[in-house]
Amino acid sequence: MSVRVLVILGTRPEAIKLAPVVHALKQDSGVEAVLCSTGQHTDMVSQALRVFDVEVDHQLNAMQSASSLGQLTARLFSDLDKLLADVAPDWVVVQGDTTSAMVGAMAAFYRKIKVGHVEAGLRTFNRWSPFPEEVNRVFISQVATLHFAPTQRSADNLINASVKDGVMITGNTVVDALSYVRRKIKGTGSASVAGQVERQLSGRRMVLVTSHRREAFGQGLLNICNAILEIADTNQDAIVVFPVHLNPAVREPVFRLLGNHEQILLLDPVDYMSMVWLMENCYLILSDSGGIQEEAPSFGRPLLVMRENTERPEAVESGCAKLVGTDSAVIVREANRLLHNPSAYDAMAMGANPFGDGQSSLRIVAAILERQRVSNV
Repeated sequence: MSVRVLVILGTRPEAIKLAPVVHALKQDSGVEAVLCSTGQHTDMVSQALRVFDVEVDHQLNAMQSASSLGQLTARLFSDLDKLLADVAPDWVVVQGDTTSAMVGAMAAFYRKIKVGHVEAGLRTFNRWSPFPEEVNRVFISQVATLHFAPTQRSADNLINASVKDGVMITGNTVVDALSYVRRKIKGTGSASVAGQVERQLSGRRMVLVTSHRREAFGQGLLNICNAILEIADTNQDAIVVFPVHLNPAVREPVFRLLGNHEQILLLDPVDYMSMVWLMENCYLILSDSGGIQEEAPSFGRPLLVMRENTERPEAVESGCAKLVGTDSAVIVREANRLLHNPSAYDAMAMGANPFGDGQSSLRIVAAILERQRVSNV
């Protein structure tokens, strides 16, 4: 008798990190894998899944008429509860800390369905940063059956919060995803963004920038834009490449402040294959992304984290990332230090990735099947 596993995702980072899990589930003859996309980031999720040759079985439209987190949450509870009734899975698998992940886990719990939480145990211990993700993580940890922690620190966070059963260290599935995509790029020779960026580079060093977090909206994002302007103005041998998130709260200030600078290339959101190519070919990364904190070490690219705190301190502790917040002067100072001081650059570029070995998805599927076997005895 097969085990039916419903994988729920809503955003591009979830799609990237769960695609290897879906692959691993589908490779096991004892598993019926079903994939649901909630529609939080429909276009970007579709982009990401195409890279991994993964297809969605159930497409929801959660963002329709949802203009607030409360409305999105209410819509997701209603839609996912109906889906759970129709699919009747043995397990629900969610990833990370999004609203889709939190509601998916809670809706499964209400129906007494077992929950597997990929990337469990991350904490900043500040409920407002990242917002609302920090609280979402805590909620999920209260209802999950299995907690797939990427690192020892994440596992310790759960155990210290009295989450005793089902905690295991699997590594982070983003390393699995990176391995898959890097092989694919080598097989195809390039990525869709390569030609456009290479024409702009003309032998200059690429500074890759991403910013999308809610806590940076407003003054924080304005500070980031001002820092980017100064970095571009004072480094003629560099070009800034900035794939800009679709959220209007990001696009409006970024295009207004940075849109007419010859050394700043603003892109629409790129597919994951292109993002991997950008990380492979850049010199330095400035980002507030959680996923990039996990990915940059695999490329040996120094990362300046434009946040006040991080739930992924392992990258900082390993020496390959540094917290710089959203103060313009600090961002500029640290970026220029890496652009002009080879010793400082080499010290950060030499760190190893502390987040995994590319086998996390196989461990996750094995753990689900083992727990299912024990529960059936």
